[in-house]
Amino acid sequence: MTTTPDRTDLPARRRRHARLIAALTTLIGACVEAAGAVYGPIAGAPPEQEAVEVTRLPCIQVSLAAATLLEIARNEDDTRWPASVVREREEARRTFAARCAVAQAQEHIEQDEPPGEHGVQLASAEQFAAMELVNAGDEVAASWRRDPAEAVALARELVAGGELTVEEILDQAVDSTIATGLLALQEAAATSDPSMAAELCLSAIPYIVLAVTLASADLD
Repeated sequence: MTTTPDRTDLPARRRRHARLIAALTTLIGACVEAAGAVYGPIAGAPPEQEAVEVTRLPCIQVSLAAATLLEIARNEDDTRWPASVVREREEARRTFAARCAVAQAQEHIEQDEPPGEHGVQLASAEQFAAMELVNAGDEVAASWRRDPAEAVALARELVAGGELTVEEILDQAVDSTIATGLLALQEAAATSDPSMAAELCLSAIPYIVLAVTLASADLD
């Protein structure tokens, strides 16, 4: 029989996500080095040299390796903290069911209303429950960039009804922020302009840094 561990028996978020945090910091360094491979030769060229040969290969390599690096780190964290994984999954099932119940109640209230504008089918209770978590994570991530104190207050407000937990919201915020950084790296790999590739690698860094912050944050 599987038992859910008490919250006090579980690690702080900084330790729970230690491998991911380490991988994110490694990725920050790789982005800097990739940009340096473009800017360094330009900076070192003599003033009279008009054309400077640079390479965007490191930008491409960072882009191709980033997602795998982070996925491996996540799996290592899960392996290191199995009790946390058990608790998180049980909490996720509970809050998902709670969000579904709210959506179903709302559907019951609106059952006599049209199915959607122009006949578009409205989201199911399960889809609504999944979107609620994604939206909450996105909101907290965006708010944290502006004002961390505001983001903390928002997170506490979002969990007040019991359909979400702080850990769920922060984890989703980490995912959202990482996704934005990875998209910038994908653009860096796709462009043929070395300078643009370097700029895109650097533009990913603030999101990766924010992901580190969110993965480390422990509001309890």
